[in-house]
Amino acid sequence: MSENPDAIRADIEATRARLGTDVDAVADKVTPSNIVHRQTDKVKDAATGVKDKIMGTADEATGSVGATIADAGSAVGDAPHKVAVKTQGNPLAAGLIAFGAGLLVSSLIPPSAKEREAAEALKSAAEPVTTQLTEAAQDVAQGLQEPAQEAMENVKTTAADAVENVKEEGQAAVSDVKDSAADAKDRVQNA
Repeated sequence: MSENPDAIRADIEATRARLGTDVDAVADKVTPSNIVHRQTDKVKDAATGVKDKIMGTADEATGSVGATIADAGSAVGDAPHKVAVKTQGNPLAAGLIAFGAGLLVSSLIPPSAKEREAAEALKSAAEPVTTQLTEAAQDVAQGLQEPAQEAMENVKTTAADAVENVKEEGQAAVSDVKDSAADAKDRVQNA
């Protein structure tokens, strides 16, 4: 190491610059939104890969259907392990992936008879609650109607009082102006 102060300063500045770059890179890597984007991109890429294995790409119009299905089956079979490895230590990404996968699977599976029955039962069970809520909302609206009318009457009364006050003050001002004008006229004529 040099004992020249300028060389030491330059060395310190270079070290600071490297550390700043490293800190920025680490911060970028551990920012939750960036992690989510990376994991989402990886899942999209994996889904595209599975789709390509199942459906084939435009360039791969030929091939054995059985081999494609086998490849897709192995890709789907390996997906949980790959997702677990990629999301290890990152519960947010794992949760987002699980939610997306569940949403995808649920959208592909039609509702069963039991689910339809449960939905109907829930709808019929919720109907009395809905009726009660509607009635309660109407009661609240009626309860607020009287205070609103009282407030409106108060506003009308206040407005009428204000109009009367303005009228009286206007008349007083007109009288004052007439008196002042008459005084001014008398002074001018006497002068």
